[in-house]
This record gives sequence, structure tokens and C-alpha cells, in this order.
Amino acid sequence: MERLENGRPLNRPEALRIFAEADLLVLGKLADGVRRRLHPEKIVTFVVDRNVNYTNVCVSRCRFCAFYRDEAEADAYLLSQEEINRKVEELVAQGGTQLLMQGGLHPQLGIEFFEKLFRGLKGRFPEIRNHSLSPAEITHIARISGLTIVDALHRLKEAGLDSIPGGGAEILVDRVRTEISPDKIGWEEWAEVMREAARQGFPTTATMMFGTLERAEDIVEHLFRIREIQEQGGTFTAFIPWTYQPGNTELGGVAATGVEYLKVLALSRLVLHNIPNIQASWVTQGAKLAQVALYFGANDLGGTMLEENVVAAAGCSFRITREELIALIKGAGFAPAQRTTDYKIVQFY
Repeated sequence: MERLENGRPLNRPEALRIFAEADLLVLGKLADGVRRRLHPEKIVTFVVDRNVNYTNVCVSRCRFCAFYRDEAEADAYLLSQEEINRKVEELVAQGGTQLLMQGGLHPQLGIEFFEKLFRGLKGRFPEIRNHSLSPAEITHIARISGLTIVDALHRLKEAGLDSIPGGGAEILVDRVRTEISPDKIGWEEWAEVMREAARQGFPTTATMMFGTLERAEDIVEHLFRIREIQEQGGTFTAFIPWTYQPGNTELGGVAATGVEYLKVLALSRLVLHNIPNIQASWVTQGAKLAQVALYFGANDLGGTMLEENVVAAAGCSFRITREELIALIKGAGFAPAQRTTDYKIVQFY
């Protein structure tokens, strides 16, 4: 507490002690203080976006995922360029600015597939920000294409990839990753994609999925690894913690509570002093808890997400319109503003 009050960054033992011992409301008040210092204007931002899951075929078969399918399964799919174009047309018609494309690790999709797809999208929708492909996808694409991460990122950027989301981070501790996603990249590979993305000038985001098999120490370690990547020249514009959804998954278990979510959110704001924006996850928490999150360190509510399939596959299907999101922000006592992917304001409401 003393270190925070003196404006000095927390260290690992202090963060763990605060996380374990601090009262929820005390933790929230501390995080709200940091949020107010970084964002004194009382604006809460959001982006109008669409999350297009271009395929559900995935060789990773993570135990926490209800979305993936094997290639031979009857409900396995791969969207065509024409289908993706139609989805982006709908996004543009609604004033959207961001396309978030993520999918499974498809065994047949090499770099050429994405180059053709991205060039087609950029040529047809130059105003849309292509914010796509997690580090796990980029690593997979590079491997099956016989490329280095450096070359894969360079080619994707040339084809029209604008920025990179931080999906697939889960918990950046390999003890946990080995248990919940044994066939996915380790934490150092995830970090190296993000470091190289920063070197090549990509804006990025970082995430954390918690509520599976991790300990409090693992959550703290994840946050400090994110902070250290940023200190080393990272380009994280935002951090998004969200809770594991156990429905229809091999791993099973029980979802984290709202109290647990708010504690992790607040701790994220306290530790990540060098990341400007903390995003609340209405997708997994719902509108009411998202309002509360704005007083626990969050200053952004992510996207309107005209479409979302991965979390929905686990039985979590909160939906929200732009108008509802604006009303939610106003109802919590803040000024709503639509933003771009890189946090430039498009419109105040």
C-alpha cells in the first residue's frame, strides 16, 4: 500500500500480498485512484467491431475450449473470402472501424491464405482496421509455411494486417499452460511474437484468461511478465482480463465469481502502470458487472462485437448494442466515446 501511495510500481511480493489480503473495496479504491490519475476526463471508450472466427478447425484442442472442431467433424467450417466480405460489409454499414479475426490452428492454412484474404479486405474496405491473429495463430502459420516469426509478421503486415490482439495468453506460466493447453505455444513463444510485433511497428493488446487451474502466484506472474514485455519496448495499448467459461469444455469446473473478477481487474490496473488502458469484459461478465468494473480500474468496455462465437460456444451469450453500451456508460456516471483500435476518439455521445 505504501509503495502505491508514494507512486512507485508494485513488486511481485507486494502485488501478491495485496491480492491475497486486501479487502475487495480497498483494492477497488486503489485501482480507481490509478484509473482517475491516468484518465481524469471521466471518459469511457468502446469500439464498434466484429469478431469473425474464420474457422473452428484447430489442431491445438485446448481443454478449456468449447469452440474447436477436428477437420473431419460435420460442423467444422472454414469461411470463404465472400462470406467474410459480407460480414465486413455489415460492420461498415453500422459505422464499425475494427475487424477482429481469430480462428483455430487450421492444419491447411499457410501464409498465402492470409495474404490473399488480407489484401482482398484492405482493397475493398481500406477504412477498416484489421486487428487479427493471436500469437498462437501467427506461430502456427509460420511453422506450416516454413517461415520465421520475423518473416511471417513482415509478410502479414505487407498484406494488410494492422495490429495484433493478445489472445491465447491464457496464463503466461507454462505449468498452467501444460495442463490446460498442452499443444499450444509456451509463454516465451507468445512473448516473442509480441516483442517482434513491436519491433515491426504493430500496435498490440494483451489478455489474461483466469479461473482454470492457476494459483494467485500465477496471476501475479502473468501480470509482471506483461509489464516487463512492455518495459522492453512492447506496444500494448490495452490489457483485457476475462474469466474462463467452463460450459461444454473438457476441462469443466466452475466459473470465477464476480468478486474474483473484480479483484483481478483491480490488481491488473495496479500492476500495469505502463499500459494505458484496462478493458472490462462485458462479454463474460454482463452489463451490470461491467458498470461496477469502471470503478475497479477499467476505462474501456471493448467492442460492441456484432458477432462472437468462441465464448458463446461455452454457453456464455451476453449481447449488447451500441445504444445499450452508451446507456450503460452514462448510467455508471461516465461520458461515452467511440474510439478506433488505437484509442483515437471517433465520436462522443
